[in-house]
Amino acid sequence: MTTRKIAVVSAGLSRPSSTRLLADHLAEATVARLAEQGVDAEVHTVELRDHAHDITNNLLTGFPSPALADVIETVTTADGLIAVTPVFTTSYSGLFKSFIDVIDPKALTDQPVLIGATGGTERHSLALDYAMRPLFSYLHAVVVPTSVYAASSDWGSGADAASGSLADRVGRAAGELASLVKDSERSGLVRDPFALDPSFSPVPR
Repeated sequence: MTTRKIAVVSAGLSRPSSTRLLADHLAEATVARLAEQGVDAEVHTVELRDHAHDITNNLLTGFPSPALADVIETVTTADGLIAVTPVFTTSYSGLFKSFIDVIDPKALTDQPVLIGATGGTERHSLALDYAMRPLFSYLHAVVVPTSVYAASSDWGSGADAASGSLADRVGRAAGELASLVKDSERSGLVRDPFALDPSFSPVPR
């Protein structure tokens, strides 16, 4: 069976986190859609809160720690990316943007991406189309048409139960991502082991 790698980035700050919960739902639905097409999937989930200090240090020094370098490698070499952030002040979180800022701007070119966000009310849902989608478009990623926003009211009575409307949006977005990921060959590309690490770039920050 063909195997594809999916990276999941959750920028939630708390535990438990509705952001991580949405990310998990999106990942599970994508894996299920791929399985329907005879494609196996490896999911690698990254909680940015666990790497917050390393991300800040990378911004200050220009060099990632070994742990952060592994995370960046996982994200940039995946066949597909699921990126979910909480919405603060009508946009993605500072932690999420800081992580994107330490990635080589060319590293996400042509990568299939599913974007999601969480917030207290439905009023912040436009942050997906006015903040997150332009961000990944600038990085030349391929963002699927359906983005998924989850407000507090979208969760059912169970701790991790999505309402019918949210479940429908998750399923539709997952199907769109799966259709792109199944044809991806990003994770199988052979990279030059002697290529200069982008972190050695002389461009000042």
